[in-house]
Amino acid sequence: MEQHRILIIEDDRKIASLLAETLRKYHYNVRAADDFDRILEAEAEFSPHLILLDINLPSYDGYYWCRQLRQRTTVPILFISARSGEMDQVFALENGGDDFITKPFNYEIVLAKIRSHLRRSFGEYAPKMEERTIRLGRLELYPERMELHAHGQEIPLQKKECVILELLLSESPKVVSRERFLEELWDDQAFVDENTLNVNMTRVRKKLADYGIQSQIETVRGAGYRFIAAPEEA
Repeated sequence: MEQHRILIIEDDRKIASLLAETLRKYHYNVRAADDFDRILEAEAEFSPHLILLDINLPSYDGYYWCRQLRQRTTVPILFISARSGEMDQVFALENGGDDFITKPFNYEIVLAKIRSHLRRSFGEYAPKMEERTIRLGRLELYPERMELHAHGQEIPLQKKECVILELLLSESPKVVSRERFLEELWDDQAFVDENTLNVNMTRVRKKLADYGIQSQIETVRGAGYRFIAAPEEA
């Protein structure tokens, strides 16, 4: 059985080390972030099942990083902080957090909360949904798993990559408008830079190319994008 992966984002090295050591004793696969300007990269590389996130961090605070992480993942995010004010807890939940643990904390409570959230998200209390499959020729997309299957490969996807491919594959060969992508990818389009969608589309194209997928995402000037299946994958 796969160990649950827990990412610790805590700039106090002693606390991060003690947390990691304790969680490993209970057979969790733990990683502590060490570059607080590359938190999104750490999440992408480790693909955690749960995140422990401090509020007071270098450069940007935990509220900011929680908002950024929520654009990529739906896993439980538990804030850990020396702040104990009611508004701090309100901000944590309103910015995408699932729970709040006040320092200094009791490790048994931390472990109990972790087990509880993992059970709700991945264990016996997780909602049982019928898994969707979107097929286009020999390509198969599993949105709930965030996986694309092609050429015998299981290709892991980030949340936005999965949303983009779901729209393109389900509508192919029709054009999907830029407006629809923006609506599906971001809650508040007013704060989305015009180039942000282009950047995300470039990442999806690169991932397809990296895995040898010949199908193409075509830009339709003034309209949007469409997915053109290669003959060998159609």
